[in-house]
Amino acid sequence: MARPQAKRTQSPVGVARKKRRARRSAASVPGVREKLVIPSARRRIRSEAPDHGAGVCPVSVWLPSQGSLGQEDGRSGAEKTGKILTEFLRFYEDQYGVALFNSMRHEIEGTGAPQAQLLWRKVPLDERIIFSGNLFQYQEDSKKWRNRFSLVPHNYGLVLYENKVAYERQVPPRAVINSAGYKILTSLDQYLELVGNSLPGTTSKSGTAPVLKCPTQFPLILWHPSARHYYFCMMTEAEQDKWQAVLQDCVRHCNNGIPEDSKVEGPAFTDAIRMYRQSKELYGTWEMLCGNELQILSNLVMEELGPELKAELAPRLKGKPQERQRQWIQISDTVYRMVYEQAKARLEAVLSKLQLARPAMEAVIRTDMDQIITSKEHLASKIRASILPKAEVCVRNHVQPYIPSILEALMVPTSQGFTEVRDVFFKEVTDMNLNVINEGGIDKLGEYMEKLSQLAYHPLKMQSCYEKMEPLRLDGLQQRFDVSSTSVFKQRAQILMREQMDNAVYTFETLLHQELGKGPTKEELCKSIQRILERVLKSLLCPGRSSRQKYDYDSSTVRKRFFREALLQITIPFLLKKLAPTCKSELSRFQELIFEDFARFILVENTYEEVVLQTVMKDILQAVKEAAVQRKHNLYRDSVVMHNSDPNLHLLAEGLPIDWGEEYSGSSDSGGDPGSPGVPEAATLSEKRRRAKQVVSVVQDEEVGLPFEAVPEPLPPASADSITELRGLLARDLQAESPPLAGPLLNGAPAQESPQPGAAPEAASPPASPLRQLPPGKASDLEPPKPSDQETGEQVSSPGGRPPIHTTTEDGAGVQTEF
Repeated sequence: MARPQAKRTQSPVGVARKKRRARRSAASVPGVREKLVIPSARRRIRSEAPDHGAGVCPVSVWLPSQGSLGQEDGRSGAEKTGKILTEFLRFYEDQYGVALFNSMRHEIEGTGAPQAQLLWRKVPLDERIIFSGNLFQYQEDSKKWRNRFSLVPHNYGLVLYENKVAYERQVPPRAVINSAGYKILTSLDQYLELVGNSLPGTTSKSGTAPVLKCPTQFPLILWHPSARHYYFCMMTEAEQDKWQAVLQDCVRHCNNGIPEDSKVEGPAFTDAIRMYRQSKELYGTWEMLCGNELQILSNLVMEELGPELKAELAPRLKGKPQERQRQWIQISDTVYRMVYEQAKARLEAVLSKLQLARPAMEAVIRTDMDQIITSKEHLASKIRASILPKAEVCVRNHVQPYIPSILEALMVPTSQGFTEVRDVFFKEVTDMNLNVINEGGIDKLGEYMEKLSQLAYHPLKMQSCYEKMEPLRLDGLQQRFDVSSTSVFKQRAQILMREQMDNAVYTFETLLHQELGKGPTKEELCKSIQRILERVLKSLLCPGRSSRQKYDYDSSTVRKRFFREALLQITIPFLLKKLAPTCKSELSRFQELIFEDFARFILVENTYEEVVLQTVMKDILQAVKEAAVQRKHNLYRDSVVMHNSDPNLHLLAEGLPIDWGEEYSGSSDSGGDPGSPGVPEAATLSEKRRRAKQVVSVVQDEEVGLPFEAVPEPLPPASADSITELRGLLARDLQAESPPLAGPLLNGAPAQESPQPGAAPEAASPPASPLRQLPPGKASDLEPPKPSDQETGEQVSSPGGRPPIHTTTEDGAGVQTEF
């Protein structure tokens, strides 16, 4: 006879576990669910993500299907991303052939702009450090503030090290932040407002604990609509202002991520973005057209995927408002990284395919260039005859009356900014000349010129120029022409100011270096500096000169080009939107006019936009021409410009770059025998040279803790955010050595093992080598490790001859939509 089994009793832990499972099951949304997991997400989030408690799954993001979407096939967020990328890449492949044809036609016809009078630097900042210093960063995993040694190299990627000792010992950095698309916020109120708007229904009530507490009154926050946020704070207002200027320069530079020297891939990509958004009835400027191709493409996907994700997940987030905000920021960043990786793989595959087809396309273009041009002109004439009457009426009634107002709003701050560039350049050179007279003559010239050569990249000295663009407003016109933000025009003008300053400085350097070859005396040198300064200023800016003036003033030329581009960027999308209901439906019938062999190089949509551009271009040119007569804008008239007036100046730029620190450093600084300096003397000289290669002086060189009196609000001792505990841990942390850390992901999230120094031969050397600061016995001939080029925005060569996706932000002149 079988013994009856005893009834098993469950422990309280098991009962609680069952109840939690039942609650989760009841809260789930019915329907097919697909899980999105990014590579290494489980490892990264377990080690890095804060513990948000119940209500959110930190390892993966669940996207429940809704309505008719996905009930049959369970369409997930990854599939939605794939669909968006497939549709966009179709536009990109179409635009690639058009861009290739336009590039080769421009190369053959050779229509160029007037020769500029100022020289330009081929390598603006080679192995330079823009800025370095200490700042406090909030760690989301430990919910504590840590003092980090930070530096900004020549590629403007903010690099964060555990401390300065870790940097000098070549320990891999904690994070490398590419700041494209970020906003710099200087108050918690601004940040909380943006966070509250990003997730409706989570606005914290007054008196409740915010999502972040800052231990000082001087925060600096990097905010992105989709990616991870970064939190910093400074000790004083002066440090906050200095770091704000530096980080704003980083954002400005990284936003300009597609260089102008990309004659095919760059225009094809920007035109594909514009065509895709227009297919979704999205016209006007787009604020997130910033960064390199992969960042822009990720922003494009998140523009569509973000609202759907928010609608699905926002109701399921649990906890207090600030907890839901933290959860949403984490989820959005995880999805953004997944989208980035997926976009990278798809875009690289398409680029590989296009590069294989490019030789055949180039052969067809070279053989049939005349026929392609004739076919395109025939197509344009047919489109012009069909839509020109409607386009002219639209321009006359809706655009022409507003062009003077737009131009005036652009001209006033821009002209003030370029005038400030001239004034700053004049002041710096004059001060240098006085120092040469009063202090050291030629012996100190190398030190002075080393500093002057970096003037255009000094965020603090250039800040007065950049600030002139901040008042730019298009009141009333911004809504009419669907301009989402004026920031695109501000940053474009500020980049042109920086380029103009660097061109002026480099021209001055070249002429002065030539003069020094004559061996002038101290008095002759000062007179030469003054004479060269006047010569450069004539090329830089010349208000109201006579028609006999021989210089083609670069400032006037650059500003007029900027005004034309800005007016086109504002008016063309508005015209296309106005004409779309009546004209766009008629375009399909013109497709039969294109020969099949030329279909990859001629598109009806592009030709239609060129016709629309021509209808408004004459009004824009006339408005800019009339503005050139007005003395207050300091614009030089095209009719009095004499081209190629000083060709000998450009011959001077053929030599090697000038190293003022090496040529004119002066041997008096090092005591004793110059041939065999001691170790301390050599270290001192090395440190001086390293500092000379840094554009801005170090901020907060001493690693100190946060002040007790800077705490805005005391917290309970048991709280993880306790300021007392924070200070105590900070004090211990600053004395500890930095442990080896994993390499960083894009925008600073560590995810992969960093190679050992010298293991990656393609990695570039850092701007200032810390090896010079080490004793000779410990110095290694290997370069210190640098973050991967993907993270910092550096361009690397790709195997197989295929040009890489542009991730560099060097020498770019702004992403401008070409029509």
